[in-house]
Amino acid sequence: MTDAHPYEALTPDVILSAVETFGRRCSGGLLALNSYENRVYKVELETANGASLHRGPRLDPIGDDAPPVVAKFYRPQRWPDAAILEEHAFTRELAAHEIPVVSPLARTDGATLCTHAGFRFALFPWQPGRAPELNTVEDRRMLGRYLGRLHAVGRGADFAHRPRIDDLELFGREPVRYLLEHGFIPGYLEAAFRSLADTLLEQIEAAFAAAAPYRRLRLHGDCHLGNILWTATGPHIVDFDDCRSGPAVQDLWMLLSGARAEMEAQLAALLSGYRQFCDFNAAELALVEPLRTLRMLYYCGWLARRWDDPAFPRNFPWFNSERYWQEQILNLREQQALLAEPPLAWQPE
Repeated sequence: MTDAHPYEALTPDVILSAVETFGRRCSGGLLALNSYENRVYKVELETANGASLHRGPRLDPIGDDAPPVVAKFYRPQRWPDAAILEEHAFTRELAAHEIPVVSPLARTDGATLCTHAGFRFALFPWQPGRAPELNTVEDRRMLGRYLGRLHAVGRGADFAHRPRIDDLELFGREPVRYLLEHGFIPGYLEAAFRSLADTLLEQIEAAFAAAAPYRRLRLHGDCHLGNILWTATGPHIVDFDDCRSGPAVQDLWMLLSGARAEMEAQLAALLSGYRQFCDFNAAELALVEPLRTLRMLYYCGWLARRWDDPAFPRNFPWFNSERYWQEQILNLREQQALLAEPPLAWQPE
């Protein structure tokens, strides 16, 4: 019999009572949102005309006609408090510059990171929106302008408690060791995986060295389309849980897809907006495939480290199967070839 996972104690009663410590009564409406690393819920609040509990400081940003809030319960022992508070401070700094991000709500005592029933949590305003399609050049330019503004702010200071996205030990070598040492890879594939991973990490290290010196700045860190909500006024950038320091291109490459010519056209549109607010070092384009490869290795290690969480076997049933690792080795061999190709082409206008 295995020990219960900490999140098993995060019951609906705990979630609702945590939100009510901010001073407003929940209506009982509760919806789990798509998050695995943390637990995130949309919580409906009663309006001012309904009964109200005041068990803590009043949450001033919520008005009388209270919209829903999002309650985010941080995975135990993942981040130290200081790192979470850096995430909060960064998003609030961006919001102060009128960049459309979703930053945490503060209680009247100024706290954004709170504790309830042994869980650390934060509340965020509910931000409606749809998944972006980025079908037009102007959509990409608009998103590029916001990312340029985000990076202009990101250059203004450094993270003290968050790792670098280009840390090969943390994002490459350590996940590979964990996978091999904990028996996640079928025995007959271990040698092939180990040899391939060693070769890839050598290529990545050489690519970072060749691109140096490049500037590291505060980034979103996980800027894919799933973390962008599109509204009538344009994009809102959400979920800074993985914000890191690193090269600017980290927040651009996940927005590119398709054949090489398509990615180059998409990149040109993004950068035409981006460079209105922030310059861009073209040498960083040589880091696109190294960063992609690191993400692939880290993702495998992340799934392995979370396998004791019941949500992971339930939502990722294909992981830890022979077929998965056969496909991963094929995908990584494709990355080995891509690492040897010239970077995406881009010429400043």
